[in-house]
Amino acid sequence: MSISKAASSNVASPKSIEERLQIQRLVPETEVVTYNAGTDVIRGLTQTSKTLPTHYFYDDRGSELFEQICELPEYYLTRTETSILQQYAGEIARITGPCELVELGSGSSTKTRIILDAYQQLGYPMLYVPIDVSAGILESSARQLLADYPSLKVHALAGTYELALAKILPSELPSRIIGFIGSTLGNLKPQECEIFLSQITNALEVGEYFLLGIDLQKPKHILEPAYDDSQGVTAAFNLNMLEHLNRRFAGNFDTTQFEHWSFYNETEHQIESYLRSLRSQSVELRALNLTVNFALGETIHTEISRKFDLKIIQEQLTAGGLVPLNVWTDPNQWFGLLLCQRQG
Repeated sequence: MSISKAASSNVASPKSIEERLQIQRLVPETEVVTYNAGTDVIRGLTQTSKTLPTHYFYDDRGSELFEQICELPEYYLTRTETSILQQYAGEIARITGPCELVELGSGSSTKTRIILDAYQQLGYPMLYVPIDVSAGILESSARQLLADYPSLKVHALAGTYELALAKILPSELPSRIIGFIGSTLGNLKPQECEIFLSQITNALEVGEYFLLGIDLQKPKHILEPAYDDSQGVTAAFNLNMLEHLNRRFAGNFDTTQFEHWSFYNETEHQIESYLRSLRSQSVELRALNLTVNFALGETIHTEISRKFDLKIIQEQLTAGGLVPLNVWTDPNQWFGLLLCQRQG
């Protein structure tokens, strides 16, 4: 583990930014994403039904592509959640009072500004703890926030959610709110979701808060284009996982010989995304001493995106000690934002 002050930049008042920025790497800098040295890649690619963990999406290039996805016309999720935050961020700030903001999967922290604005308008001190596997996007987004919010302090954590939640220190402010917005909860299978929510509960003190954004169930014709856009950005994002493996593990995946494939599973209420081999081929990951054979049409399962029933998720949260205080949705009932409080 290392803690370092980020180097100065050419933004306004670099010294003052330097004093307010801390980046903590939870694993060695060269292994922020692949802290387990690729054992999960070996396990996933040697199964009968091949899989890859979603955290391999998010090298710096993957994070950039995801930010582009959020701007696509088909990708309603970001716009819808943003509109809910814009309407209710002030209410969230008033309920929580002065509060350290921890955000899981912070990315560019665009929606975070809405919450920070609400705390700033009430004159509260602001401490932001962004968590992301991409150290590059953590630093760039933190620097921009510090330039725009002169009273803000940032303590960024580069690593996985599991590592970061276990390393969070007691808050300097009277309370804490952990934000998990963007419907990322939908990437977890039901059992993984249960484990994750228990980690959230354990990271909070009694009385502290959890802000959760979830995508709600809706018709297939709305969902599928959001995960297979006309410009091909989602396809590039999915295929970049293979480029990431090439860079990290001395691989020779030819991304022109794979295609992005996604669809809505109406029985399971989830989008499923795959990479599908366009021919019979063998791929080597030399750093892992691994050769993987693919048949024509064989797939690698890369992601699910579950769509939630609002009543059921509230019951699940309550059972885990995270009691919903307020639930907000958009006029179409496409997306839900839940403010929960840790109970004893």
